[in-house]
Amino acid sequence: MSHTHLYVLLAGLCVFAHCHHTFERREDHDSDPPSLKIAPGNTGFAFKLYHQLASEHPHNNIFFSPLSISTAFAMLSLGAASTTLSELLSGLGFNQADLSEQEIHEGFRHLFQMLNNLDGEIHLSIGNALFTDDQVHLLDKFLDDAKTFYETEVLPTNFKNPEEAESQINSYIEKKTDGNIVNIYKKPDTEAVMVLVSYIFLKAFWETPFNSQNTKENDFFVDEQTTVTVPMMKKDSFLEFYQDEDLSCKVVKLPYKGNASALFILPDQGKMEHLEDALNEDVLLKWMNSLQPRRIQLFLPKFSVSGSYSIKGLLRKMGITDVFTDRADLSGFTGNPDLKVSKAFHEAVLNVHEAGTEAAAATAVEAVGRRMRPTVMFNMPFLVLIFHDITNSILFMGRVVNPREQ
Repeated sequence: MSHTHLYVLLAGLCVFAHCHHTFERREDHDSDPPSLKIAPGNTGFAFKLYHQLASEHPHNNIFFSPLSISTAFAMLSLGAASTTLSELLSGLGFNQADLSEQEIHEGFRHLFQMLNNLDGEIHLSIGNALFTDDQVHLLDKFLDDAKTFYETEVLPTNFKNPEEAESQINSYIEKKTDGNIVNIYKKPDTEAVMVLVSYIFLKAFWETPFNSQNTKENDFFVDEQTTVTVPMMKKDSFLEFYQDEDLSCKVVKLPYKGNASALFILPDQGKMEHLEDALNEDVLLKWMNSLQPRRIQLFLPKFSVSGSYSIKGLLRKMGITDVFTDRADLSGFTGNPDLKVSKAFHEAVLNVHEAGTEAAAATAVEAVGRRMRPTVMFNMPFLVLIFHDITNSILFMGRVVNPREQ
């Protein structure tokens, strides 16, 4: 059978990057709000995907949005059936014995409502769009479900004119990510009839900004042979801190204004691989429940990192295979099982600096005491997780090996 092609593009952007919050694992999920019911699955998926990326890029920066990827493929599952459906949901970390299809989609709907309805202190938006050729007639049920659960826009696109389609899709992504992700989409195959875009955009401000006058050039030790110079920000204040003796690392939590936070994890020299091998939901749970306010001197590089990945191979290694083959059953889209995913791309960008806005920087006044306090110097490769406090959702995740790497 000849299959027409569906592209999946996933764009994630976090712009620069202090609410105490405790992660909880509940055995009884019946009373949880819908978004918390899917949180363990999403977290598990995030770490599995990180392990795949880390194994394929052992010496490079990594940055991606697990939530952008999981929402896109969860939305895709609305049109899937048989083995294609079960593989998608299982690969995304959902056990259908514990969580029904309906509960999964209700969880994403509630998550979208929570993330897209934040106060003015944080700019966070997440959404999906389906660009379709006029030769594709989508079923009303799929269209209704995609809009209801995933706030999906359906946009007519002329794929017979590849340049026009490319320009339309790239313009949409550029607008939704505030001009930070451009030209992610290249000219489609001649068989392409549909492109699914999933985007997430975060612009957040430190609860207490770094004072830019304290930023000084400093060495960053990429490895034993490589040292680069970076602008190193400095903060001396009470922060949530934990020293994990088992995993030989230090954990610092920096909250944003609004309901989001960043975790920065600094392994001891030579311990990155040991830390990465252990990364899972239980470790995150331990860190979040072990953090304690403590006066520390924090040194954190001012940096930008990005990640651009073809994720088809990664997902296949995680058990999501049928959807990429002629065995794909995506009949819920059109009523015919003649659609498969041909390509899936993801791009994400992170910028971290002192304040976020000039107004915020102007309020950066901190008194500095004289007594001894721990110094945490992020001058070696480290990990970063950016998450939404209320829904326990990992929005972005990455590893910074070289802050100067382009």
